[in-house]
Amino acid sequence: MTKAELANKLHTNLGLSKKDAGSYIETVLDVIKDTLETGEQVKIAGFGVFQVKQKEDRRGRNPQTGEAITIEARKVLTFKVSNVLKDAINK
Repeated sequence: MTKAELANKLHTNLGLSKKDAGSYIETVLDVIKDTLETGEQVKIAGFGVFQVKQKEDRRGRNPQTGEAITIEARKVLTFKVSNVLKDAINK
């Protein structure tokens, strides 16, 4: 599902204009992005938790040459689904 499809669902279900629905979607996504950029987690009840985790340097290997390399430390975004959503999906 795309942002446009989400906005269309808001338009249909809530009677919002398509422009307002798209603006609301953009605002929600911006708030989530800004929160994650500060290192905070985003927990949506009944949906799941978005969290930024720090990965340390680690040893790796170039698959073409077999040469040992160091994979740089980085931040990764993780999502853990809530049990409510997991149960709904697996019905």
